[in-house]
Amino acid sequence: MQMNDSIERVLITEEEIQTAVRRMADDISRDYEGKNLVLLGILKGSVVFMGDLMKRLSIPVQIDFMKVSSYGSGTTSKGLVDIILDIRRKDLGNCDILIIEDIIDSGKTLSYLAKYLKEKGARSVRTCTMLDKPSRREVEFQPDYSGFEIPDEFVIGYGLDYDEKFRALPFVGILKREIYEK
Repeated sequence: MQMNDSIERVLITEEEIQTAVRRMADDISRDYEGKNLVLLGILKGSVVFMGDLMKRLSIPVQIDFMKVSSYGSGTTSKGLVDIILDIRRKDLGNCDILIIEDIIDSGKTLSYLAKYLKEKGARSVRTCTMLDKPSRREVEFQPDYSGFEIPDEFVIGYGLDYDEKFRALPFVGILKREIYEK
């Protein structure tokens, strides 16, 4: 099966994504002028978005990564956050952390990480996501920067995967139901 045969339809085009990235980069550049900004990418999904975003920033930036798991097999969340790769910085107290995520649904992961990083001593912690599914929210959480609010659909592309596939698509598409309901 070809990759495009798995896509029900394109939800957000490549051009729409790049417009949103430019808008968020402008806002972040303005808001973090003169601060010690560290983009903290949440692996693996945020890599494509973070790469595009950091190229558009007009201010100096550092990058770091964390890897966390909040999903079991398939499409169901475990509701727990497991830190697989943690941020280790001696200068965390001087850092303004902007967590970069591909998608927020329940809000549990980013809510947990923001609190965790504040407790570790970060000077400030804010969040940025390309996609937001507020209809799936299970905790009170609102991202500071958001590209698109999307419906409750299983989306792939632009860093988002299903079974480690589809991350390299330049757009966000809706995965055909028969693919993940096997």
